[in-house]
Amino acid sequence: MRNKTILFILLNLVTIVLMAQSPWEVPADRNAKLSTGAFTEQSQTAGKDLYMTNCKSCHGEPGKNNAIKLVPQPPDPSSTQMQQNSDGALHFKISEGRGPMPSFKNVLSSVDVWNVIAFLRSSNKDYKQQVAVRPTFGGEVFDKVELKLNWEAAKNAVTAQLSGTRGGIVKPMAGLEVKLFAKRYFGNLVVDKPVDTDAEGKASFTFPKNLPGDASGNVVLMAQLSNEELFGLVKTETQMSIGVPTNRPPLNEPRALWNVVQKTPIWLLITYLASVLIVWGFIVYVMLQLRAIFKMGE
Repeated sequence: MRNKTILFILLNLVTIVLMAQSPWEVPADRNAKLSTGAFTEQSQTAGKDLYMTNCKSCHGEPGKNNAIKLVPQPPDPSSTQMQQNSDGALHFKISEGRGPMPSFKNVLSSVDVWNVIAFLRSSNKDYKQQVAVRPTFGGEVFDKVELKLNWEAAKNAVTAQLSGTRGGIVKPMAGLEVKLFAKRYFGNLVVDKPVDTDAEGKASFTFPKNLPGDASGNVVLMAQLSNEELFGLVKTETQMSIGVPTNRPPLNEPRALWNVVQKTPIWLLITYLASVLIVWGFIVYVMLQLRAIFKMGE
């Protein structure tokens, strides 16, 4: 059984290495994809922060060839291997990942990925960006797309208003999907199902009557337009006093996993100490066995 497990692990490792070394095929439509916005100094700065947080540990600093030693080795951002990719190919690879390269589509928004690409291109003096034609909606190109949230007590519903501005004129945008979330300590809680905006640009969400808020019943709600590819990241956050007032003790008050050592759960302390003793006991045992073997050799 042990040999089968080791063989299984080795086969998986070999598969990952072979897959990573094979040509990375990018679908034609994704390869030709372009950013809807021009790369600016602001987007490059935002992309640099994201790169340093999410990518530097493997790819290293641009131009310094200090990537982590893997097989195959991650390319330097300023290398020809990296820069010869189209913008769409980079967007696809960062989003989807492959082999040892993780997928970031659930970590970074589409706009975040474009900002990372803006930073990657900043080290390429020969790069000239091609910007996608601005998308139209209802035959119009909007200068700005906005979301606003309102509370309708009579219906016990949160209403999102989606509108586009062109030449100072604001118009409702119908037939686009909007999602609503309630912000929580760890991630966002989905409120109701996604809703398409109606002819007036409104999307109405039923708000749960038992959703906890803070001590005053405040809840931070976030609405987001689903289609980032057309309009970029369109979202809004609003605090409303519509939740159930709830007194939550601080996270470090009881014994909890994320607490300070003094308040760590007893079972976790015992498990940790036992693990340390077992590891060191095993190390000492191996050293004693090696010593015995050495003496036998003498």
